[in-house]
Amino acid sequence: METLKIENDVEIPVLGFGVYQIPQEETKEAVENAIKVGYRHFDTAQSYQNETEVGEGIKASGIDRKELFITTKVWIENVNYEDTLKSVELSLQRLDLDYIDLVLIHQPYNKKAGN
Repeated sequence: METLKIENDVEIPVLGFGVYQIPQEETKEAVENAIKVGYRHFDTAQSYQNETEVGEGIKASGIDRKELFITTKVWIENVNYEDTLKSVELSLQRLDLDYIDLVLIHQPYNKKAGN
């Protein structure tokens, strides 16, 4: 899989598998299948409500965690120091991972955006 290197020398696979709107009961299998066909970057979010199943799919695949790049997103309501820390910890628990490669702010704008 081709990667892009960002400024801190982290390499991100250029092609990622997003799990937005995949029902919870289908997510584990979807992640397993995506890994089988070569995906190494997975994009999830707290608001997708399937982080647990993403983690289950990763575990079931048997692939070494170090070969994967996992992105998740903190919901906008939790974007303050304390709530962000709690949110990341919750995502780690749901994903059942020791680390997340990239944490983003989901929809980093307020209701007045575009006005």
